[in-house]
Amino acid sequence: MGTITSRKRKDNSTAYTAQIRINRDGKTVYQESQTFDRKQVAQAWIKRRETELAAPGAIERANRKGVTIKKMIDQYLDEYEKIRPLGKTKRATLTAIKETWLGEVDDSALNSQKLVEFAQWRMSAEGGGVQAQTVGNDLSHLSAVLSVARPAWGYEVDALAMPDARRVLRKLGMVTKSRERNRRPSLEELDQLMEYFFEMEARGNSSIPMPKLIAFALFSTRRQEEITRIRWEDLDESRQAVLVRDMKNPGQKIGNDVWCHLPDEAWAILHTMPKAEREIFPYNAKSVSASFTRACKMLGIEDLHYHDLRHEGVSRLFEMDWDIPRVSSVSGHRDWNSLRRYTHLRGRGDRYSGWQHLEKILR
Repeated sequence: MGTITSRKRKDNSTAYTAQIRINRDGKTVYQESQTFDRKQVAQAWIKRRETELAAPGAIERANRKGVTIKKMIDQYLDEYEKIRPLGKTKRATLTAIKETWLGEVDDSALNSQKLVEFAQWRMSAEGGGVQAQTVGNDLSHLSAVLSVARPAWGYEVDALAMPDARRVLRKLGMVTKSRERNRRPSLEELDQLMEYFFEMEARGNSSIPMPKLIAFALFSTRRQEEITRIRWEDLDESRQAVLVRDMKNPGQKIGNDVWCHLPDEAWAILHTMPKAEREIFPYNAKSVSASFTRACKMLGIEDLHYHDLRHEGVSRLFEMDWDIPRVSSVSGHRDWNSLRRYTHLRGRGDRYSGWQHLEKILR
């Protein structure tokens, strides 16, 4: 049963403190108090809380200590990294989120209002002054954590908090999708990169065969993480195909293994590699990307990413008049909507026919 005590404040007003104490077997298992300006409000609060606490499991939930968003993110980064390495962008984004004020919010206290407030704060000067597409990326990565927090770890996460927040933010124009990237390297830029890395190899300054990795990414259309996971056992000689393990897919990131055809150039590059280890390209994907980025900076090549080689490779196949089913058999795309962004064509035919650097790689 709840009790109410009154006391005079310094300004002569009266404060009414409502207290609830629940005993079981002679022991206090739960207690809670709130202070109000009016006695009637205190009485109403006691009545409501006693009804709520009478529900099965209510006291256990009330006594439960909250888990912060920061701890949830840490657990996600730790456990999912063991299953499959997370992308550097996702890891960096989640790490940044957990160090903000949102990271100190308890699981049960997280609601749509706080997520909307976080988005508004991120777009303010204090929160970094980011654009709507960055806010969208932040919430997308955080959503991945929240989606497993309740079913996997039993945390008190409101399942509607993120959907409700996104609905509000979309109406306010504060969340947008990332802009589709259409950057393709020119043949001159690729020549520069090849000459740079061949010179590095000649000097003995490179432990990664970057010319082969650049050319293979271009002709196979594979992502850097996929390339460094390919094993010799993943090749099908009769079909000239490769098993791409855990191919990136919004609906299924783990166990999405897909057989993809390898064009002649990519197939030939694979067979120039020594069979010294289980993986054909036994290198760290992040190191490959970092090496590519450093070279672009040294050569003054602006806004070119290693992943743009995939865009170049897919667009090249369309320029060679390959139809959609044939292109998707190489790229692994499942439908035309996913492939349409690769149709930034620069003419017809294969501009890599007789490319001197490919001939040098194969020699």
